[in-house]
Amino acid sequence: IPVGWWRSVHGSHNGFYRESFVDELALKAEIDPVIYRRHLLRDSPRHLACYELALDQAPALARGLHRGTAIFKSFGSIVATVVDLKMEGRTIQIEQVTTAVDCGVVVHPDTVHAQLMGATLMGLSAALHEEVPFHHGEAQVSNFDRYRILTMQESPVVKSHIVPSNEAPGGVGEVALPPLAGALANAI
Repeated sequence: IPVGWWRSVHGSHNGFYRESFVDELALKAEIDPVIYRRHLLRDSPRHLACYELALDQAPALARGLHRGTAIFKSFGSIVATVVDLKMEGRTIQIEQVTTAVDCGVVVHPDTVHAQLMGATLMGLSAALHEEVPFHHGEAQVSNFDRYRILTMQESPVVKSHIVPSNEAPGGVGEVALPPLAGALANAI
């Protein structure tokens, strides 16, 4: 099976692996994962400010909801993600995703918000639904009518926030995807 890079290139899988592992380390150390990440980010003010903005802008965690966080730098930008979800048996219902980005100087804020939302929803779709199963070497999905993606009805509220910055501009087209799966797994 030929393989190639997916959206956000190395970040898509590295963000998931690293940020899921950070939560595992926090749990092993018996430290709240948010406090653990803050400690890890203490010498990186840009990362910490981005992480704090995402946490500050996320709603108060309502009873019955679970929260996961993650942060990742790619393409010269830092994105922190907070996922709030509800579990009903094995069913996952995403309530809200809050992102914050430090992408340096911003020229078009609406474009930044649109890219953060698009990458977030694409990441949720991939994590929750998308697959191409194979049977005896043959793909079982041959067209989009049989390829399950996130629907608008399933899409959660996605809120994005920009860290004010005078740093050199970074990318925004793919940067919200890498921390998404890690934050989702950490919430689960």
